[in-house]
Amino acid sequence: MRSAAPSPPATVSGASYAAAAVTMAHYKAADSKREQFRRYLEKSGVLDTLTKVLVALYEEPEKPNSALDFLKHHLGAATPENPEIELLRLELAEMKEKYEAIVEENKKLKTKLAQYEPPQEEKRAE
Repeated sequence: MRSAAPSPPATVSGASYAAAAVTMAHYKAADSKREQFRRYLEKSGVLDTLTKVLVALYEEPEKPNSALDFLKHHLGAATPENPEIELLRLELAEMKEKYEAIVEENKKLKTKLAQYEPPQEEKRAE
């Protein structure tokens, strides 16, 4: 026996048909925007990166207390360096070198100065 398919309503008013068409158009527009956004994320590598980090979390033998911190840590490591940060790192390295050179020079000057000053014991006797 064949079961009869439900029959459509006998009458559809023009207003309800228009409302249904507007609603369908709205859903299609939203789906289109979602699809565009998904393609954008895929093209820019965001989906791939998120997938890799989530897989790493899934495969982690001991789950971290904070999954969000895990994601932040792993995503932060994957992001390219900000040029300003790199410049600051270079400047810091230069300053450390200068500091070490000044400390070394200071040691040499103290040694040289000690040759010309009397020992501390003689100063106290005076």
